[in-house]
Amino acid sequence: MPDDRKVELIRKETPFQGYFRVDRYHVRHSQFRGGMGPEISREVFERGHAGAVVPYDPRTNEIVLIEQFRAGALAANDPDPWLVEIVAGIIEPGETAENVVERETMEEAGVSVFDLIPLGKHYMTPGGSSESIAFFAGRCDATSVGGVHGLISEGEDIRAFTLPLPDAVEMVLDNRIRNATAALGVMLLQARLEDLRRRWR
Repeated sequence: MPDDRKVELIRKETPFQGYFRVDRYHVRHSQFRGGMGPEISREVFERGHAGAVVPYDPRTNEIVLIEQFRAGALAANDPDPWLVEIVAGIIEPGETAENVVERETMEEAGVSVFDLIPLGKHYMTPGGSSESIAFFAGRCDATSVGGVHGLISEGEDIRAFTLPLPDAVEMVLDNRIRNATAALGVMLLQARLEDLRRRWR
């Protein structure tokens, strides 16, 4: 953080603790116009941090995508709450983001990823959540991808499929991919494509 930016934590409370947690921060921070601002109160949803991966087959120029029902889309009155996504999962204690995407890719899509390449770490909703997502590209063999996956014990019902990367980019641009994590992951991979294809040639 630049030397001219300061945050004063006045107090922190936890008004809710369940499977997830909500903390309330009372802070003052330096302002662009100069000096310190007034005390403000902000609730932060503590969901944990995540890893996400775009499995890519350099031989066919295809990526692996998944589709599943999402309650958040239903709550937002989306007429089709089944969303096209990339593989992602929450980082559990003792895990790395790399561990998560390797495990989740097998669970959600039935495919292994190799040679994970970091694509960046991003905050998805920093106005109300601390969650960050570490993005990766992963080399895979997409020839056998398909079918339905997920942990039945957790009620998961996940369809895995492949798509040529240009088609996936088009789905982002015309809003058929509406999950922000998926959209960002696809575009990050597209931006690094030449480097990745040279590495995985």
